[in-house]
Amino acid sequence: MNAPQNPNSDGLQFFPHHPQRARSFGAGLRAWFLTGIIIAGPLAVTGWLVWWMIDTVDHWVKPLVPPALWPDTYLPVRVPGTGVVLAVLGLTLLGFLAANIAGRGLLRLGELMLDRMPVVRGIYKAVKQIFETVFSQQSSSFRKVCLVQFPMKGMWSLAFISAPPNGSLAESLPEASDYLSVFLPCTPNPTTGFWFYVPAADVIEVSLTPDEAFKLIMSAGVIQPGANKSLAEMAEASIADGKAAPKP
Repeated sequence: MNAPQNPNSDGLQFFPHHPQRARSFGAGLRAWFLTGIIIAGPLAVTGWLVWWMIDTVDHWVKPLVPPALWPDTYLPVRVPGTGVVLAVLGLTLLGFLAANIAGRGLLRLGELMLDRMPVVRGIYKAVKQIFETVFSQQSSSFRKVCLVQFPMKGMWSLAFISAPPNGSLAESLPEASDYLSVFLPCTPNPTTGFWFYVPAADVIEVSLTPDEAFKLIMSAGVIQPGANKSLAEMAEASIADGKAAPKP
């Protein structure tokens, strides 16, 4: 009598399942690889940017500081970040001195000297006004996001509301309506763009933070506000897909 054949002893019985198992394993590898890119990519880019900023500040500050204050003088290796620490301490000390009576007097004396230089005077005043406007805690410039029709009617673009016109400039604008000045950054480089006055009635303010608006502009609409999944949600989705996948 012939022994009963075990259906699992014949390799041909499993052949139809091999492609399915390979597809499932390949899909898992692809998901793991993409998850690794999503985790490592932002960390690598952030680390590179932070390192570039630290290295740049170190090279700017190093010629201004005596070599005796640099740890590199006493150590066999270079210590990054020393220039950043010295720059923060120096700026804080400068702000402290400027807040005192003697510091205000020296600052006023320096501005009087710059005011006598024909070309430097205009550059210094313009740059100072920009810094005072942008970094002032009471200023609302570039803290509100809006939509304006640009470059033509019916096409809406994200922009940032800046300071409104005043004085003779406000009186020279046509029509008796309120105007706002807006800055419309370009994609993907938001440091360049268009600045113009537009009637307040044609400006639609949106509930986006400046960070969300910059991300939307720099990514050309790829990074939508609130549309990104967290890593935890992605992990749960991957687990759910793994449970739903047919077993070999």
